[in-house]
Amino acid sequence: MSLRLFDSATKELRDFVPVTPGKVGIYICGLTTQAPAHIGHVRFAVAFDVLRRWLSRGHGYDVALIRNVTDIDDKILAKSAQAGEDWFALSYRNERATGEALDQLGVLPASYEPRATGHIPEMVELMDTLIEKGHAYAAPDGSGDVYFDVRSWPAYGELTRQRIDDMAAAEDADPRGKHDPRDFALWKGAKPAEPASASWPTPYGRGRPGWHLECSAMARKYLGDTFDIHGGGVDLRFPHHENEIAQSKAAGLGFANYWLHNAWVTTGGEKMSKSLGNSLLISEVTKIASPLAVRYYLTAAHYRSTIEYHEGSLAEAEATVERLEGFLRRALPRVTTREPTGEEVLPAEFVEAMDDDLGVSGALAVIHEHVRKGNTLLDEDEPTEAAEIADLVIAMTDVLGVNPLAPNWVGSADGESAQTEALDLLIQSQLAARASARAARDYASADAIRDALHTAGIQIDDTPSGARWSLVKQGDR
Repeated sequence: MSLRLFDSATKELRDFVPVTPGKVGIYICGLTTQAPAHIGHVRFAVAFDVLRRWLSRGHGYDVALIRNVTDIDDKILAKSAQAGEDWFALSYRNERATGEALDQLGVLPASYEPRATGHIPEMVELMDTLIEKGHAYAAPDGSGDVYFDVRSWPAYGELTRQRIDDMAAAEDADPRGKHDPRDFALWKGAKPAEPASASWPTPYGRGRPGWHLECSAMARKYLGDTFDIHGGGVDLRFPHHENEIAQSKAAGLGFANYWLHNAWVTTGGEKMSKSLGNSLLISEVTKIASPLAVRYYLTAAHYRSTIEYHEGSLAEAEATVERLEGFLRRALPRVTTREPTGEEVLPAEFVEAMDDDLGVSGALAVIHEHVRKGNTLLDEDEPTEAAEIADLVIAMTDVLGVNPLAPNWVGSADGESAQTEALDLLIQSQLAARASARAARDYASADAIRDALHTAGIQIDDTPSGARWSLVKQGDR
Protein backbone atom coordinates (compact mmCIF):
# COMPACT_ATOMS: atom_id res chain seq x y z
CA MET A 1 0.00 0.00 0.00
CA SER A 2 1.37 3.42 -0.95
CA LEU A 3 1.02 6.52 1.19
CA ARG A 4 -2.41 8.06 0.75
CA LEU A 5 -3.34 11.52 2.04
CA PHE A 6 -6.70 13.27 2.22
CA ASP A 7 -6.54 16.25 -0.09
CA SER A 8 -8.83 19.04 1.14
CA ALA A 9 -8.98 20.48 -2.37
CA THR A 10 -10.37 17.34 -4.01
CA LYS A 11 -11.97 16.02 -0.81
CA GLU A 12 -10.65 12.53 -1.41
CA LEU A 13 -7.80 10.23 -0.47
CA ARG A 14 -5.02 10.45 -3.04
CA ASP A 15 -1.87 8.43 -3.55
CA PHE A 16 1.05 10.67 -2.68
CA VAL A 17 3.39 11.32 -5.60
CA PRO A 18 6.04 14.01 -5.04
CA VAL A 19 6.96 16.63 -7.62
CA THR A 20 10.61 15.53 -7.46
CA PRO A 21 11.33 11.84 -6.80
CA GLY A 22 12.89 11.34 -3.38
CA LYS A 23 12.10 14.85 -2.15
CA VAL A 24 9.10 16.52 -0.53
CA GLY A 25 8.41 20.22 -0.05
CA ILE A 26 5.92 21.24 2.64
CA TYR A 27 4.69 24.72 3.49
CA ILE A 28 2.63 25.22 6.64
CA CYS A 29 1.18 28.45 7.92
CA GLY A 30 2.84 29.29 11.21
CA LEU A 31 1.50 31.42 14.01
CA THR A 32 0.91 35.14 14.11
CA THR A 33 3.16 36.40 16.88
CA GLN A 34 0.59 38.44 18.77
CA ALA A 35 0.81 36.30 21.94
CA PRO A 36 2.45 33.12 23.32
CA ALA A 37 1.21 29.79 21.96
CA HIS A 38 -1.56 27.80 23.63
CA ILE A 39 -2.37 24.11 23.26
CA GLY A 40 -4.88 24.78 20.49
CA HIS A 41 -2.35 26.80 18.50
CA VAL A 42 0.33 24.15 18.43
CA ARG A 43 -1.77 21.23 17.25
CA PHE A 44 -0.95 22.08 13.64
CA ALA A 45 2.77 21.94 14.36
CA VAL A 46 2.50 18.53 16.04
CA ALA A 47 0.27 17.13 13.28
CA PHE A 48 2.63 18.18 10.50
CA ASP A 49 5.63 17.05 12.53
CA VAL A 50 4.16 13.53 12.45
CA LEU A 51 3.68 13.84 8.67
CA ARG A 52 7.24 15.01 8.23
CA ARG A 53 8.63 12.18 10.37
CA TRP A 54 6.62 9.58 8.46
CA LEU A 55 7.66 10.90 5.06
CA SER A 56 11.28 10.74 6.21
CA ARG A 57 11.34 7.60 8.37
CA GLY A 58 8.62 5.60 6.65
CA HIS A 59 9.39 6.46 3.04
CA GLY A 60 12.92 7.80 3.01
CA TYR A 61 12.07 11.20 1.55
CA ASP A 62 14.33 14.21 1.93
CA VAL A 63 11.80 16.64 3.43
CA ALA A 64 12.01 20.43 3.32
CA LEU A 65 9.45 21.94 5.71
CA ILE A 66 8.88 25.70 5.63
CA ARG A 67 6.89 27.23 8.50
CA ASN A 68 6.37 30.97 8.21
CA VAL A 69 6.19 33.59 10.93
CA THR A 70 3.56 36.31 10.49
CA ASP A 71 5.46 38.94 12.45
CA ILE A 72 3.31 41.94 11.52
CA ASP A 73 -0.46 42.36 11.21
CA ASP A 74 -3.36 44.39 12.60
CA LYS A 75 -3.50 42.49 15.91
CA ILE A 76 0.22 42.81 16.56
CA LEU A 77 0.07 46.56 15.97
CA ALA A 78 -3.02 46.93 18.17
CA LYS A 79 -1.58 44.89 21.04
CA SER A 80 1.79 46.60 20.94
CA ALA A 81 0.11 50.04 20.98
CA GLN A 82 -2.02 48.98 23.93
CA ALA A 83 1.04 47.75 25.79
CA GLY A 84 3.15 50.79 24.88
CA GLU A 85 5.74 48.51 23.29
CA ASP A 86 7.40 48.52 19.88
CA TRP A 87 5.53 46.13 17.59
CA PHE A 88 8.71 44.32 16.57
CA ALA A 89 9.72 43.79 20.21
CA LEU A 90 6.34 42.27 21.09
CA SER A 91 6.42 40.16 17.93
CA TYR A 92 9.92 38.83 18.54
CA ARG A 93 9.22 38.04 22.19
CA ASN A 94 6.19 35.97 21.21
CA GLU A 95 8.09 34.34 18.35
CA ARG A 96 10.69 33.12 20.81
CA ALA A 97 8.00 31.91 23.23
CA THR A 98 6.35 29.97 20.42
CA GLY A 99 9.66 28.42 19.42
CA GLU A 100 10.29 27.35 23.00
CA ALA A 101 6.81 25.80 23.19
CA LEU A 102 7.39 23.77 20.03
CA ASP A 103 10.80 22.65 21.30
CA GLN A 104 9.16 21.54 24.53
CA LEU A 105 6.74 19.37 22.58
CA GLY A 106 9.45 17.71 20.53
CA VAL A 107 8.52 19.37 17.23
CA LEU A 108 11.49 19.13 14.88
CA PRO A 109 12.88 22.51 13.79
CA ALA A 110 11.59 23.72 10.44
CA SER A 111 14.00 23.53 7.52
CA TYR A 112 13.53 27.28 7.44
CA GLU A 113 11.21 29.66 9.29
CA PRO A 114 10.93 32.87 7.23
CA ARG A 115 9.42 36.06 8.63
CA ALA A 116 6.94 38.07 6.61
CA THR A 117 8.87 41.31 7.15
CA GLY A 118 11.97 39.76 5.58
CA HIS A 119 10.29 39.17 2.23
CA ILE A 120 8.84 42.50 1.13
CA PRO A 121 10.63 42.50 -2.29
CA GLU A 122 9.17 39.09 -3.15
CA MET A 123 5.69 40.32 -2.23
CA VAL A 124 6.01 43.47 -4.33
CA GLU A 125 7.17 41.36 -7.27
CA LEU A 126 4.10 39.11 -6.92
CA MET A 127 1.81 42.16 -6.71
CA ASP A 128 3.39 43.61 -9.85
CA THR A 129 2.70 40.36 -11.71
CA LEU A 130 -0.93 40.26 -10.60
CA ILE A 131 -1.52 43.87 -11.61
CA GLU A 132 0.12 43.29 -15.00
CA LYS A 133 -2.12 40.27 -15.59
CA GLY A 134 -5.25 42.20 -14.65
CA HIS A 135 -5.98 40.33 -11.42
CA ALA A 136 -5.12 43.11 -8.95
CA TYR A 137 -5.36 46.89 -8.72
CA ALA A 138 -4.19 49.76 -6.57
CA ALA A 139 -6.97 51.58 -4.72
CA PRO A 140 -7.95 54.69 -6.67
CA ASP A 141 -8.14 56.80 -3.52
CA GLY A 142 -4.35 56.87 -3.16
CA SER A 143 -4.47 55.06 0.19
CA GLY A 144 -1.67 52.71 -0.82
CA ASP A 145 -3.99 49.66 -0.60
CA VAL A 146 -3.69 47.01 -3.31
CA TYR A 147 -6.50 44.50 -3.84
CA PHE A 148 -6.97 41.18 -5.58
CA ASP A 149 -9.89 41.33 -8.00
CA VAL A 150 -11.82 38.13 -7.15
CA ARG A 151 -14.14 38.40 -10.16
CA SER A 152 -11.13 38.41 -12.48
CA TRP A 153 -10.39 34.84 -11.43
CA PRO A 154 -13.28 32.49 -12.33
CA ALA A 155 -11.94 29.67 -10.15
CA TYR A 156 -12.08 31.78 -6.98
CA GLY A 157 -13.70 29.64 -4.26
CA GLU A 158 -12.38 26.34 -5.63
CA LEU A 159 -10.86 25.12 -2.36
CA THR A 160 -13.97 25.63 -0.23
CA ARG A 161 -16.40 25.23 -3.14
CA GLN A 162 -18.17 28.52 -2.67
CA ARG A 163 -19.73 30.91 -5.16
CA ILE A 164 -18.46 34.48 -5.03
CA ASP A 165 -21.97 35.87 -4.66
CA ASP A 166 -22.51 33.72 -1.55
CA MET A 167 -19.37 34.99 0.22
CA ALA A 168 -19.32 37.67 2.87
CA ALA A 169 -17.38 40.86 2.23
CA ALA A 170 -13.66 40.79 3.01
CA GLU A 171 -12.96 42.81 6.15
CA ASP A 172 -9.22 43.29 5.76
CA ALA A 173 -9.18 46.87 4.46
CA ASP A 174 -11.30 49.98 3.87
CA PRO A 175 -14.06 48.94 1.41
CA ARG A 176 -14.21 52.38 -0.24
CA GLY A 177 -11.38 51.62 -2.63
CA LYS A 178 -12.62 48.16 -3.70
CA HIS A 179 -14.24 47.13 -6.96
CA ASP A 180 -16.11 44.40 -5.09
CA PRO A 181 -16.67 44.02 -1.32
CA ARG A 182 -15.12 40.54 -1.54
CA ASP A 183 -11.84 41.75 -3.01
CA PHE A 184 -9.09 41.09 -0.47
CA ALA A 185 -6.04 43.16 0.41
CA LEU A 186 -2.67 42.21 -1.00
CA TRP A 187 -1.09 45.33 0.50
CA LYS A 188 -2.32 47.67 3.22
CA GLY A 189 -1.50 51.34 2.94
CA ALA A 190 0.18 53.02 5.92
CA LYS A 191 -2.15 54.70 8.43
CA PRO A 192 -1.28 57.96 10.24
CA ALA A 193 -1.74 56.35 13.66
CA GLU A 194 0.60 53.45 12.91
CA PRO A 195 4.36 53.61 13.60
CA ALA A 196 6.55 54.52 10.63
CA SER A 197 8.58 51.36 11.21
CA ALA A 198 5.52 49.28 10.29
CA SER A 199 5.51 50.29 6.62
CA TRP A 200 7.70 49.85 3.55
CA PRO A 201 7.87 51.79 0.26
CA THR A 202 6.31 50.31 -2.89
CA PRO A 203 5.29 51.74 -6.28
CA TYR A 204 1.76 51.92 -4.88
CA GLY A 205 2.61 53.76 -1.68
CA ARG A 206 4.01 52.94 1.74
CA GLY A 207 2.37 50.12 3.58
CA ARG A 208 2.67 46.58 4.83
CA PRO A 209 1.75 43.13 3.55
CA GLY A 210 -1.69 41.63 3.63
CA TRP A 211 -1.90 38.32 5.45
CA HIS A 212 -2.44 36.21 2.33
CA LEU A 213 0.25 37.68 0.07
CA GLU A 214 3.11 36.80 2.38
CA CYS A 215 2.52 33.04 2.26
CA SER A 216 2.33 32.85 -1.53
CA ALA A 217 5.56 34.84 -1.83
CA MET A 218 7.48 32.82 0.75
CA ALA A 219 6.25 29.41 -0.41
CA ARG A 220 7.40 30.28 -3.91
CA LYS A 221 10.81 31.49 -2.80
CA TYR A 222 11.71 28.42 -0.75
CA LEU A 223 9.80 25.63 -2.49
CA GLY A 224 9.40 26.82 -6.08
CA ASP A 225 6.43 27.67 -8.28
CA THR A 226 4.95 24.19 -7.71
CA PHE A 227 5.50 22.15 -4.57
CA ASP A 228 4.02 19.13 -2.83
CA ILE A 229 2.02 19.91 0.30
CA HIS A 230 0.46 23.01 1.83
CA GLY A 231 -0.98 22.61 5.30
CA GLY A 232 -2.52 24.41 8.23
CA GLY A 233 -5.48 24.49 10.55
CA VAL A 234 -8.96 23.88 9.13
CA ASP A 235 -9.94 27.42 10.10
CA LEU A 236 -7.46 28.74 7.52
CA ARG A 237 -9.24 27.16 4.55
CA PHE A 238 -11.25 30.35 4.07
CA PRO A 239 -10.31 33.00 3.48
CA HIS A 240 -6.57 32.51 3.90
CA HIS A 241 -5.86 29.41 1.86
CA GLU A 242 -8.56 30.21 -0.66
CA ASN A 243 -6.89 33.55 -1.26
CA GLU A 244 -3.43 32.03 -1.47
CA ILE A 245 -4.57 29.66 -4.21
CA ALA A 246 -6.26 32.43 -6.16
CA GLN A 247 -3.37 34.92 -6.08
CA SER A 248 -0.72 32.28 -6.78
CA LYS A 249 -2.51 30.59 -9.67
CA ALA A 250 -3.61 33.93 -11.11
CA ALA A 251 0.07 34.88 -11.17
CA GLY A 252 0.78 31.77 -13.22
CA LEU A 253 2.18 29.58 -10.43
CA GLY A 254 1.31 25.92 -9.99
CA PHE A 255 1.38 26.21 -6.19
CA ALA A 256 0.53 23.20 -3.96
CA ASN A 257 -0.37 19.74 -5.27
CA TYR A 258 -1.94 18.56 -1.99
CA TRP A 259 -3.79 20.49 0.71
CA LEU A 260 -3.91 19.07 4.25
CA HIS A 261 -5.84 20.60 7.15
CA ASN A 262 -5.85 19.63 10.80
CA ALA A 263 -8.91 20.05 13.01
CA TRP A 264 -9.24 22.14 16.15
CA VAL A 265 -8.69 21.56 19.83
CA THR A 266 -11.99 22.50 21.45
CA THR A 267 -13.20 22.96 24.99
CA GLY A 268 -16.87 22.98 25.79
CA GLY A 269 -17.50 22.37 22.09
CA GLU A 270 -15.88 25.66 21.06
CA LYS A 271 -12.61 26.28 19.28
CA MET A 272 -9.87 26.99 21.78
CA SER A 273 -8.90 30.63 21.32
CA LYS A 274 -7.88 33.67 23.30
CA SER A 275 -11.09 35.45 22.36
CA LEU A 276 -13.10 32.78 24.17
CA GLY A 277 -10.91 33.07 27.24
CA ASN A 278 -10.32 29.33 27.33
CA SER A 279 -6.76 29.12 26.14
CA LEU A 280 -4.16 26.97 27.86
CA LEU A 281 -0.65 28.26 27.33
CA ILE A 282 1.99 25.59 26.76
CA SER A 283 4.09 27.20 29.48
CA GLU A 284 1.23 26.56 31.94
CA VAL A 285 0.07 23.18 30.65
CA THR A 286 3.55 21.72 31.05
CA LYS A 287 3.42 22.60 34.74
CA ILE A 288 0.59 20.09 35.29
CA ALA A 289 1.69 17.43 32.80
CA SER A 290 4.99 16.42 31.26
CA PRO A 291 5.76 17.81 27.80
CA LEU A 292 5.78 14.22 26.54
CA ALA A 293 2.24 13.69 27.83
CA VAL A 294 1.07 16.89 26.14
CA ARG A 295 2.72 15.76 22.89
CA TYR A 296 1.06 12.35 23.17
CA TYR A 297 -2.32 13.96 23.84
CA LEU A 298 -2.08 16.09 20.71
CA THR A 299 -0.77 13.19 18.62
CA ALA A 300 -3.15 10.41 19.63
CA ALA A 301 -6.18 11.63 17.68
CA HIS A 302 -6.25 11.61 13.89
CA TYR A 303 -5.14 14.99 12.59
CA ARG A 304 -8.50 15.60 10.89
CA SER A 305 -10.45 14.79 14.08
CA THR A 306 -11.41 17.44 16.61
CA ILE A 307 -9.85 17.01 20.05
CA GLU A 308 -12.16 17.96 22.91
CA TYR A 309 -10.10 19.09 25.88
CA HIS A 310 -11.56 18.27 29.28
CA GLU A 311 -10.38 17.97 32.84
CA GLY A 312 -8.40 14.76 33.05
CA SER A 313 -7.32 14.71 29.39
CA LEU A 314 -3.67 15.19 30.21
CA ALA A 315 -3.80 12.82 33.18
CA GLU A 316 -4.92 10.04 30.83
CA ALA A 317 -2.08 10.85 28.44
CA GLU A 318 0.40 10.95 31.33
CA ALA A 319 -0.67 7.49 32.48
CA THR A 320 -0.27 6.13 28.96
CA VAL A 321 3.25 7.45 28.41
CA GLU A 322 4.24 6.15 31.85
CA ARG A 323 3.16 2.66 30.75
CA LEU A 324 5.22 3.01 27.60
CA GLU A 325 8.26 4.21 29.48
CA GLY A 326 7.77 1.60 32.19
CA PHE A 327 8.00 -1.22 29.67
CA LEU A 328 11.04 0.24 27.94
CA ARG A 329 12.89 0.69 31.21
CA ARG A 330 12.03 -2.87 32.26
CA ALA A 331 13.20 -4.25 28.92
CA LEU A 332 16.26 -2.00 28.68
CA PRO A 333 17.18 -1.39 32.34
CA ARG A 334 20.64 0.01 31.70
CA VAL A 335 19.60 2.42 28.96
CA THR A 336 18.52 5.93 29.91
CA THR A 337 18.21 7.42 26.42
CA ARG A 338 17.59 5.49 23.25
CA GLU A 339 16.89 6.46 19.66
CA PRO A 340 16.07 4.07 16.81
CA THR A 341 19.07 2.79 14.88
CA GLY A 342 17.30 3.06 11.54
CA GLU A 343 17.77 -0.67 10.97
CA GLU A 344 14.47 -1.69 12.56
CA VAL A 345 11.82 -3.05 10.20
CA LEU A 346 8.60 -1.43 11.28
CA PRO A 347 5.66 -3.82 11.76
CA ALA A 348 3.48 -4.12 8.66
CA GLU A 349 0.34 -3.18 10.61
CA PHE A 350 1.99 0.02 11.80
CA VAL A 351 3.09 0.94 8.27
CA GLU A 352 -0.38 0.19 6.88
CA ALA A 353 -2.01 2.45 9.48
CA MET A 354 0.38 5.34 8.88
CA ASP A 355 0.10 5.05 5.10
CA ASP A 356 -3.67 5.41 5.43
CA ASP A 357 -3.69 9.20 5.82
CA LEU A 358 -1.52 9.07 8.96
CA GLY A 359 -3.80 6.74 10.90
CA VAL A 360 -2.21 7.32 14.30
CA SER A 361 -4.98 5.52 16.20
CA GLY A 362 -4.22 2.27 14.40
CA ALA A 363 -0.48 2.90 14.72
CA LEU A 364 -0.78 3.42 18.49
CA ALA A 365 -2.83 0.23 18.79
CA VAL A 366 0.09 -1.65 17.24
CA ILE A 367 2.51 0.02 19.66
CA HIS A 368 0.46 -0.88 22.73
CA GLU A 369 0.02 -4.46 21.54
CA HIS A 370 3.80 -4.74 21.31
CA VAL A 371 4.12 -3.32 24.84
CA ARG A 372 1.68 -5.93 26.18
CA LYS A 373 3.58 -8.71 24.42
CA GLY A 374 6.90 -7.37 25.68
CA ASN A 375 5.71 -7.21 29.30
CA THR A 376 4.47 -10.79 29.04
CA LEU A 377 7.88 -11.91 27.79
CA LEU A 378 9.55 -10.13 30.71
CA ASP A 379 7.19 -11.86 33.13
CA GLU A 380 8.16 -15.16 31.51
CA ASP A 381 11.86 -14.29 31.84
CA GLU A 382 12.54 -13.82 28.14
CA PRO A 383 14.63 -10.61 28.33
CA THR A 384 16.31 -10.98 24.93
CA GLU A 385 13.03 -11.21 23.01
CA ALA A 386 11.53 -8.43 25.14
CA ALA A 387 14.48 -6.17 24.30
CA GLU A 388 13.91 -6.82 20.58
CA ILE A 389 10.29 -5.75 20.98
CA ALA A 390 11.44 -2.70 22.93
CA ASP A 391 13.59 -1.67 19.97
CA LEU A 392 10.51 -1.85 17.73
CA VAL A 393 8.49 0.20 20.21
CA ILE A 394 11.24 2.82 20.23
CA ALA A 395 11.25 2.95 16.42
CA MET A 396 7.46 3.26 16.19
CA THR A 397 7.09 5.85 18.94
CA ASP A 398 9.93 7.85 17.43
CA VAL A 399 7.93 8.15 14.20
CA LEU A 400 5.15 9.78 16.24
CA GLY A 401 7.57 11.87 18.29
CA VAL A 402 6.60 10.14 21.56
CA ASN A 403 9.60 7.88 22.19
CA PRO A 404 9.99 8.17 26.00
CA LEU A 405 13.71 7.41 25.77
CA ALA A 406 14.49 10.04 23.12
CA PRO A 407 17.17 12.46 24.32
CA ASN A 408 14.90 15.50 24.00
CA TRP A 409 12.62 14.10 26.73
CA VAL A 410 15.26 12.80 29.14
CA GLY A 411 18.34 14.97 28.56
CA SER A 412 21.76 14.62 26.98
CA ALA A 413 22.49 11.08 25.85
CA ASP A 414 26.20 11.22 26.60
CA GLY A 415 25.83 12.65 30.08
CA GLU A 416 22.95 10.38 30.99
CA SER A 417 24.78 7.31 29.69
CA ALA A 418 27.78 8.01 31.92
CA GLN A 419 25.48 8.51 34.92
CA THR A 420 23.64 5.27 34.18
CA GLU A 421 26.88 3.30 33.99
CA ALA A 422 27.97 4.69 37.35
CA LEU A 423 24.54 3.97 38.85
CA ASP A 424 24.62 0.42 37.50
CA LEU A 425 27.98 -0.26 39.18
CA LEU A 426 26.60 0.92 42.54
CA ILE A 427 23.38 -1.07 42.22
CA GLN A 428 25.14 -4.22 41.09
CA SER A 429 27.28 -4.09 44.24
CA GLN A 430 24.10 -3.82 46.34
CA LEU A 431 22.51 -6.71 44.44
CA ALA A 432 25.60 -8.82 45.04
CA ALA A 433 25.37 -8.05 48.77
CA ARG A 434 21.67 -8.93 48.70
CA ALA A 435 22.40 -12.22 46.91
CA SER A 436 25.04 -13.09 49.54
CA ALA A 437 22.57 -12.31 52.35
CA ARG A 438 19.90 -14.51 50.80
CA ALA A 439 22.41 -17.34 50.31
CA ALA A 440 23.22 -17.07 54.03
CA ARG A 441 19.44 -17.09 54.78
CA ASP A 442 19.78 -13.57 56.22
CA TYR A 443 16.47 -12.49 54.69
CA ALA A 444 16.12 -9.45 56.91
CA SER A 445 19.33 -7.95 55.50
CA ALA A 446 18.33 -8.92 51.95
CA ASP A 447 14.93 -7.25 52.36
CA ALA A 448 16.53 -4.15 53.86
CA ILE A 449 18.75 -3.76 50.77
CA ARG A 450 15.75 -4.19 48.48
CA ASP A 451 13.69 -1.67 50.46
CA ALA A 452 16.52 0.88 50.47
CA LEU A 453 16.86 0.59 46.70
CA HIS A 454 13.10 0.99 46.24
CA THR A 455 13.11 4.10 48.40
CA ALA A 456 15.83 5.48 46.13
CA GLY A 457 13.64 4.82 43.09
CA ILE A 458 15.11 1.47 42.01
CA GLN A 459 12.79 -1.46 41.38
CA ILE A 460 14.21 -4.98 41.75
CA ASP A 461 12.67 -7.91 39.85
CA ASP A 462 13.85 -11.41 40.75
CA THR A 463 13.96 -13.75 37.75
CA PRO A 464 15.32 -17.28 37.25
CA SER A 465 18.38 -15.74 35.60
CA GLY A 466 19.02 -13.31 38.43
CA ALA A 467 17.86 -9.93 39.77
CA ARG A 468 17.14 -7.10 37.35
CA TRP A 469 16.75 -3.44 38.22
CA SER A 470 14.87 -0.56 36.66
CA LEU A 471 14.02 3.02 37.58
CA VAL A 472 10.55 3.72 38.93
CA LYS A 473 8.52 6.92 38.86
CA GLN A 474 8.51 9.23 41.86
CA GLY A 475 4.84 8.56 42.54
CA ASP A 476 5.33 4.78 42.54
CA ARG A 477 7.93 4.73 45.32
